[in-house]
Parts: sequence; structure tokens; C-alpha cells
Amino acid sequence: MGKDQKTQGKGASTAEDMLEPQYKDSPVYTTSSGCPVHNPLASQRLGPNGPLLLQDFHLIDLLSHFDRERIPERVVHAKGAGAYGEFEVTHDISDLTSASFLLGVGKKTKCLARFSTVGGEKGSADSARDPRGFAVKFYTEEGNQDWVFNNTPIFFLWDPAKFPSFIHTQKRHPQTNLKDATMFWDYLSKNQESIHQVMHLFSDRGTPYSYRHMHGYSGHTYKFTKPDGTYTYIQVHLKTNQGVKTLTSSQAKSLASSNPDHATQDLFSSIAKGDFPSWTVYIQTMTPQQAASFPYSIFDLTKVWPQAQFPLRPIGKLTLNQNPKNYFAEIEQAAFSPSHLVPGIEPSADPVLQSRLFSYPDTHRHRLGVNYHSIPANCPIHSFNPIHRDGAFAGVSPPHTHAHGNYGSEPNYPSSFRPISYPPKEKTNPEAEFWEGKITPFIWELTDADFIQARDLWRVLGRQEGQQENFVGNVAEHLSQAREQVRRRVYGMFGRVDGELGRRIEERTEARVRREKVLEMAKL
Repeated sequence: MGKDQKTQGKGASTAEDMLEPQYKDSPVYTTSSGCPVHNPLASQRLGPNGPLLLQDFHLIDLLSHFDRERIPERVVHAKGAGAYGEFEVTHDISDLTSASFLLGVGKKTKCLARFSTVGGEKGSADSARDPRGFAVKFYTEEGNQDWVFNNTPIFFLWDPAKFPSFIHTQKRHPQTNLKDATMFWDYLSKNQESIHQVMHLFSDRGTPYSYRHMHGYSGHTYKFTKPDGTYTYIQVHLKTNQGVKTLTSSQAKSLASSNPDHATQDLFSSIAKGDFPSWTVYIQTMTPQQAASFPYSIFDLTKVWPQAQFPLRPIGKLTLNQNPKNYFAEIEQAAFSPSHLVPGIEPSADPVLQSRLFSYPDTHRHRLGVNYHSIPANCPIHSFNPIHRDGAFAGVSPPHTHAHGNYGSEPNYPSSFRPISYPPKEKTNPEAEFWEGKITPFIWELTDADFIQARDLWRVLGRQEGQQENFVGNVAEHLSQAREQVRRRVYGMFGRVDGELGRRIEERTEARVRREKVLEMAKL
């Protein structure tokens, strides 16, 4: 009887039996199917110089998984960093909302936050001149509540149909595959409702020092609701407790070269050493009656609510105190959406917000699969929806949920043979929003009023030493790379904000253009 036959006669050996004594308590290295592998760096081949063997499952297993280990990066907000923390209610707002996680001073809710740049690819620099994403997922007892905010209180557009075109012009030219200043300014100068955001972007506010040293804003108008159907319009502000800190253009460029992951490193390092960043959370409130008499639409994403008229009301504190264990699993696969809402909070009729309610989950289903909500970072505390069945990764759910094994033998429809609990329906307020009208291709018309808040920001920069000069220099440096026809249009746009501003930008930009032409001629 051969040696192998004798071993089998005594009983099959396990992977643990084959380990050296010093490795008895270590995990056994295996293929994806669980088969132990003696050497993970060896391949099967015919002789020392022959071809590889297709039967080498371990090698094929490694390569095929490696070929697929990158998922599509986000179309926007691709570069980011994140951490876990908690939100604590500090002030009573039971007069405004029935959202459970906001009720009861001292109540704490676990959170996951992700910060990001907007236009750059995943490997781009953290210090790029760009808005910053500020997203927070609250794991509440009533489901996940997501805040998908930015570090500016406004955005470039008021019509969602413009969003794909806008993003295309901020990315790479389809022929050269290079960032293109002409595309960038051509779009902005032809869609001048963007001016308020442009004023933010090209001030030093457009280059935050770190994620810890910037504010966060909902930008959009939401509604706080109560069970009787009443509601209040709100906007959310997160004010950094570390103090606002920004970079000059030269400092941002230096960091992009010396440490392009500066903000990512800063966030991780501060939490690792126990210096937990925090933000005080405020809301602005507006009644439907106030909204009806407001001088412009409260659904206009390019404008803010004056704080003198609608003061900030504190509601809580957000603190980040735990780094992720695995970036890909917990941050790269994190899926935020403004449509992830809990009872007591609703979207408003803001058209850009309405489009995001669809677009964000649609993106997640493309990037992560139809069961993206079952990924641990996205999974709610409680979940039961047996109509959601099958699809990629069905049955892969964290143990704290009810969604085990693709719902097992649960009926895949609301069956009369399987009792299911349903929460009581909230009342409908007869004074609630009522919309009626003809279907029409609506386009917001630009007026001089759309430049008022941008003009106010220019004056605010004038009260801060060197900020107006930095703004003019930042615009001129970027704009000088655009074609003359576009440059002339941009001067007119800034002139509508302030005549002096338009003249200063034109003078500085054209001086740079002339200087660059001289330098180019000198090379010939």
C-alpha cells in the first residue's frame, strides 16, 4: 500500500494538520474556493522553462480577480477621504420635525462621513481649486439619513439639464485629453447664473487647507415635517470647530506637488492621534408663508438665504472619531444619496435636488450593483423588503440586518400568509404644497438680480486683507489660457458683478497673455 493510501486510510488531513507548529494559530492561505495553497507565489508549468498550465487554478484565480478588483470611479467626487463618528443632538427642535434621531437633547447617532473634490479623477490633488463634497450618513433606527452636501452654500446651476454639460467642461477635452480653460470659461460665461459659485471658487475659499478646516452646507432647501402634515423649509449648515483655514494659489500648487494627498493624510492622522474634528450643526428655517413672499425662488441653488433675516439655529454636533479599517470596503463603496431620507425629513421642489434623488442611486447601482444597500457601509440598522430579490451579490448582508440569504423562503410579494408590520400613515395637511400647471420647457431667465449676492461676496472679500487681489490673480492665471473671444465674454460677466472687478480682471489677464506671448516668441 502506497504512502498516500495509508494516510487516507487513517483519515483525511485538514489544512490545519499540514501547518508547521509555529503557524498553528494563524489563518490558512487558500484559494477563493477554500483550497489550501502551499506557496502563493508559485506557478505550475511544464519543466523549468515550459509554458504555464491552465489547470493552475490558484494562478487563474489570482489574475482574474486582480483584473476585476477596480470598480468604476465616481463620475464626480472621485477623490475623497472618510471616517466614522457620531452626531449628538444639542438643542430641542421637536417643534419642527418628527425625525427620531433629531429628538431628545443628548441623543447620539453613529455616522459615516466622506469628503471629496468634485471634478478631479481619483488620483488628483487634494488641494485642487474645486468645490468640496461633504457627505454624512446617519445610521438611525428609522433607516439611513444621508446629507450629501458641499463646502459652499450655492452651486453653479439652477437647472439639472445643464449638469452633464457643466461637468464635461470642467473635465478633459475629448480630443487632447487635457483640462481646457476655453471649455471651462466658455460654459461659465454663457451660463452666468454660475457667477456666485465662481466668486467662491476663485477666492481662497476655493482651496481649503484641509477637510477639517471647512464648513458644509446643504445648499438645497429641504423640509422638516411633522405627523400632522405641517412642514417648515430648512437649510443645513455645518460650521467647523477647527476654524476655517484656506490655501493661497501658490500654497495649493506647492502641496499638489509635495503631497497631493495632504487633506486625506491630515484627516486620517488627526483622528489617529485623538484630535477628533467636529462641526456644530445649524439650520435656517423658513415658513411656507415666508417662502411665498420671498424676493426670489427658495428652490434656486445659486442663492443663499440672508442670515440676518433667517438666523442660524443650532441643533447638534458632528464629531469624527474613528478611521476606517479598509478604505475600499468602507469609503470607496460608501453610497450616499439625498433620496435616503427618514420620516420627518422630505425633499423640496428644488429641481436640481429632484434630479439628484434619481441620479445618485442610479449611479450606485451602476458602480456597486443593484444590492449596493447590502454593502456593510451602506446597510441600515433595520431592513426588510422581500420584494427586493436576487441580482448580483444577493444574500450578502451584515448580520445585524434581517436580510439573510436573499430573504430565504420569504414570499417575494406582500403575501396574506406572511404578516408584515407597517407604520401608521402620516396625516396630509390641507395647507401643504399643491402643484398644478401645464407641462412646459421651463428655463430660468437671468436678470441683474442674479448678480447681487456675487457683488455682496466681492465686498466681503474687500474687508479681508489681500483677498480681492488674490481673487483677481487666481482668475487671471486660469483665464489667460482661454481663447480671446471667451476672455472678452468673461470680462463682461465680472463687470456685471462690479465694474472695477471686470476692469481689474481684464487688465491682469491681458497682461499675462502678452507676457506669455513674449516668452513663447523668445523660445523660437
